[in-house]
Amino acid sequence: KQWYQRRVAITAGLLLTQTIERIHVRNKYGDIDRGVFLIRGENVVLCGEVDFKNSKFKNLTQVSQEEILQIQAEELKEKEEKQKILKKAFQERGVPYYSIDSMADDAF
Repeated sequence: KQWYQRRVAITAGLLLTQTIERIHVRNKYGDIDRGVFLIRGENVVLCGEVDFKNSKFKNLTQVSQEEILQIQAEELKEKEEKQKILKKAFQERGVPYYSIDSMADDAF
């Protein structure tokens, strides 16, 4: 018997230009220019538009890139301090503590 192997690959690659990264912290946001992005096919996700007039994002305040990065760093530091306190409290009681962030890293 003769047979043929047929392979169908459903992948798409995207080349994005003039991209920005929008960072949200509390009720503020800042945009960082990122330039050109090449996204490999297995990482493609469909996106839609956001209706800013009727969304929860209309109450956000835009700040500079430097300011949003500083606010983000402060929030991250606060979060890390909370995690240390929780970890210490759990360890004192003999209970293992795993932060949500550390579990997310092992998800894949």
